[in-house]
Amino acid sequence: MAAEGSNELGRIARRAMLAQGLEPDFSAAAVEQLRSIGRAAVESGPQIRDLRDLLWCSIDNDDSRDLDQLSVAEPLSGAAVRIFVAIADVEVTVAPGTPIDAHAGANTTTVYTAARIFPMLPERLSTDLTSLAQDEERLSVVVEMTIAADGAVVASDIYRAMVRNRAKLAYASVASWLLGTGPAPARLAAVSGMEQQLRIQDRAAQLLKRVRDEQGALGLNTIEARAVYDSGVLADLKPDEDNRAKELIEYFMIAANSVVAQYLERRGSASLRRVLRTPQRWGRIVELARGLGETLPAAPEARALSAFLIRRQQAAPARFPDLSLSIVKLLGAGEYVLKRPGQTAEGHFGLAVHDYTHATAPNRRFPDLITQRLLKAALAGRPAPYGEEELRGIAAHCSEQEGNAAKVERQVRKSAAAMLLESRIGQQFDALVTGASDKGVWVRIPQPLAEGRLVKGFEGLDVGDGLRVQLAHTDVERGYIDFVRAR
Repeated sequence: MAAEGSNELGRIARRAMLAQGLEPDFSAAAVEQLRSIGRAAVESGPQIRDLRDLLWCSIDNDDSRDLDQLSVAEPLSGAAVRIFVAIADVEVTVAPGTPIDAHAGANTTTVYTAARIFPMLPERLSTDLTSLAQDEERLSVVVEMTIAADGAVVASDIYRAMVRNRAKLAYASVASWLLGTGPAPARLAAVSGMEQQLRIQDRAAQLLKRVRDEQGALGLNTIEARAVYDSGVLADLKPDEDNRAKELIEYFMIAANSVVAQYLERRGSASLRRVLRTPQRWGRIVELARGLGETLPAAPEARALSAFLIRRQQAAPARFPDLSLSIVKLLGAGEYVLKRPGQTAEGHFGLAVHDYTHATAPNRRFPDLITQRLLKAALAGRPAPYGEEELRGIAAHCSEQEGNAAKVERQVRKSAAAMLLESRIGQQFDALVTGASDKGVWVRIPQPLAEGRLVKGFEGLDVGDGLRVQLAHTDVERGYIDFVRAR
């Protein structure tokens, strides 16, 4: 039965991919192209710097092998620091118009489901030949940033370089070490100078975080469900929570993405921007704040919302993930748009930045690969490889497929949750309303971390409301979990 359950989830995931217009398998032509790629790309010349001797490291999930970025820090005088972010040079291996590129352009993202991963690029590339894997020499695009003592990015540069990852590290163990609650990870301790290096990076990231908070970035802490397997059998869905090491990478990537966007603008290049528009359901956010004894302005204001979130996290940390989820739902989804040179940037409401793109994950996201091609053309003084109308179409397609990929991940997660809950019909749970519209009301329970539909007793409920529910029905095949309001 256990193996059957695992196989069933795999079949559900594949069907969900097809139903959402995503390709679960690589074409025969892509497989044939892959056979012709014998090794990682190597280039040399004055335009490619040799930075292999720096103390580069990666920090990602424990099981991640599709490593897109490395980082290293150099302390400067006056408490300033220079941060280097190396981004995997995927473009040098995956050329436009090739079968592998066609698959990447069709799906536009790696899809991470509770059953299996559907990679945007073949795993032999994304987890090996184009991955910034430990101890391997790889081509990269480096974003160099000088961070002043007050956290401002006061200078930047972008160039190509050869790099070598000295330490493949994981979020959880690095976070516990940074906070003094756990030992240094073995690889961290084994590389001379790496412990000091990570301390410098952490301090720089916290400076960047402080600036982002002051400018109105939203410090949200949502909890994503992570599938936990025991001997290949789905055992639980547990929260994958934020931590100090994730913050380090997050704030470096925000800064690097902003630098890339600004560089393309200065070079007169059109670009794909990542935007989050001003929330349309601001009124409901105001209501949520009022229910917690807080006041927000009638018109959307990022700084006011950011300050409110900081206060709530301090006042009720245990409930903050629930509040964060409610705010995320009400903010709406981010999207990709064409940014023409000289055009006013739409900006990202949640990050409180005007110039923002996606450039740091070309193994996992197609917009990042497109941006890398634009960036390398600008670096070389070549014409942009895409016209504006083509970029507009790519932006719309990537936004659509990102939404479809999220639906697949949600579908499989719900099927996994239904599988875990099917023996618990009649039990009651604490719940939070996570969605409310004319299509229905959805609630989330904490253990296992699962979302389902409230089919009875939903009148008058809205996003952010708490209640007690009883499990009424599950359907693993369709991912249905039905609750009724407990009296």
